[in-house]
Amino acid sequence: MIGMLAGSKAGHDKGMIYVIINEDTEYVYLVDGETRKLSKPKKKNKKHIQIIKKCPETGFDERIKAGLADDIEIRKLIKRYKADR
Repeated sequence: MIGMLAGSKAGHDKGMIYVIINEDTEYVYLVDGETRKLSKPKKKNKKHIQIIKKCPETGFDERIKAGLADDIEIRKLIKRYKADR
């Protein structure tokens, strides 16, 4: 699921768009490049998110796994998604 766009279905951030940067058995770690940066991702239960789009850019998931992605790139990705809907 790393690199996918996800929307929050529950909580005070309901309706927000995030990029998944990590996951474990119960939780995913989300960033948006603005309020939630790569240095401090949001921990959210998997049942409280909705996957929106799988791997929006070719190789983006690999860039995240390698630690090459930055907050600016994530903000641009989310902005492009919002402009296309």
